[in-house]
Amino acid sequence: MNVPFRLSLRARSTISTVMIVSVLTLLLSVAIGRYTSEELKSEIGNSVAQNAYQTSDKLDSFMWARTEEVKMLSQLSDLHQLKDKQRIKGLLENLKEGIPFYSWIGYLDTKGNVLVSTGGILEGKNISQRPVFMEGLQGPFIGDVHDAVLLAKLLPQSSTSNGPLRFVDISMPVYGESGEKTGVLATHLSWEWANDVERSILKPVDKSKKIEVFVISERDQAVVLGSKDLIGKKLRIKSVKQAEKGKNSWTMETWPDGKKYMTGYVKGSGYMDYEGLGWTVLVRQPADIAFAPVNDLQQFIMMTGLLCALVFAVIAWFLAGRVSQPLGSISSAALQLKNGHNVAIPEPKGITEIEILSASLKELIHSLSATEKELDKMENIAQHDSLTGLPNRLALDDFIATAAKQAVQDDQPVSFLYIDLDDFKPVNDTYGHQTGDLLLKQVAQRIQRCIRSGDFAARLGGDEFAVILPHTGTQYQAEARKIAERIVKDLHKPFTLGDVIVTIGCSIGGAVWRDAKENPSNVLRLADEALYKAKRNGKNRAAI
Repeated sequence: MNVPFRLSLRARSTISTVMIVSVLTLLLSVAIGRYTSEELKSEIGNSVAQNAYQTSDKLDSFMWARTEEVKMLSQLSDLHQLKDKQRIKGLLENLKEGIPFYSWIGYLDTKGNVLVSTGGILEGKNISQRPVFMEGLQGPFIGDVHDAVLLAKLLPQSSTSNGPLRFVDISMPVYGESGEKTGVLATHLSWEWANDVERSILKPVDKSKKIEVFVISERDQAVVLGSKDLIGKKLRIKSVKQAEKGKNSWTMETWPDGKKYMTGYVKGSGYMDYEGLGWTVLVRQPADIAFAPVNDLQQFIMMTGLLCALVFAVIAWFLAGRVSQPLGSISSAALQLKNGHNVAIPEPKGITEIEILSASLKELIHSLSATEKELDKMENIAQHDSLTGLPNRLALDDFIATAAKQAVQDDQPVSFLYIDLDDFKPVNDTYGHQTGDLLLKQVAQRIQRCIRSGDFAARLGGDEFAVILPHTGTQYQAEARKIAERIVKDLHKPFTLGDVIVTIGCSIGGAVWRDAKENPSNVLRLADEALYKAKRNGKNRAAI
């Protein structure tokens, strides 16, 4: 007589427990690991791309500033008349001394003879065959990076230089009082300033992350800033081609050294009225270093899951006969957690092994919850402005949706204030971006102290801010006007920025959201239009 094979309760319980715990652990590990890995990769890639954008912006803004300086100097009457060469020489020396990145500044006649120059270098020489003269005689000229030719032996070599002296040329024609060309103002700008820009971008970054900056010339596709082994060489990789198409992003790619790098890329688009030289900026980080946090997290989740599954299997085998009922309740709770329900793992008493199992499950869930909290922390960072600490545009959109929903429930309106600083740009231009950043931080603090505890302030970008005012009464328009005027008054008070004291103002446009059928974003647009109305009426005022 054949007896059908049947598994014992112990074996059944053990197999069932192992399957449930393993599947649960695998699903949670894979789901959280995949989501976390993608988020981390995106964060890392966006950070590298942002570094590339900031570097490009600083390079172009620096060149714009130098171009404006040369332009203003070329328009001085002293150069038009050429009566006092010593005074002209003094002007050139003062500019070079004030901005040491000018390696050489010279004033030439229309035949290319150097009449006056800093340090007396090349005075009396004819450089009519040099592009800095030929192009500058025709109109404003900005030349790409090139090695020194005439000045190679006449100027000292910088101790921080990566190779031979290299310059960027800026020259302008000089016109006499009657409009005729009287000469050319020519300058050689040391390429060393680009290294300073690179250092300023990477200074806050941990050196162990091995982040590098590269600048590619549009003229010959050669590297003009970067590691010594690539200087002067053409770099035709995917990120360069993408940047040439006008894209600003990041990619993972293999470089000429055969190694993979996380690469952020952007093509310079100029600054203000300066069109730029079309430099492509790359910021790279070795793939193994960039993805180290991702790999560590994936290994931690998988090892934790495997370890817990092994522990549960051993416990289940020895206690199957006594733990079938408690295990059933524990498995049921685990499945509910898998389905997104907020339930607690049961804590059966009297059986030590069951208590250990329950505690292990809780530890696993705690570990996974900690991972989720880290994700929430990263999301919080993504929703706040890194300079002022205020919520950013992304957080503003979320708050508007929440505030609108609450306003509908309470049958109360919501006011939107759109704030734009007056006379902020002169502070940046006069005292530099570092002082401008200090000013923006203090502006954010003053706005926060002007609003109520339930109100919401955000930085939209640049010198633009927004404030959302939920109301609880009928005097909402008066409340909005009172808070707006308080902000205008407070921001018009002097700011102490280190050794500098500046005074600015702000213009505010306001609008009220009353109709639940209307999109709140449209009301924010109306507040923006009211802002420009305030500016047209004289600035430093609010239009509600």
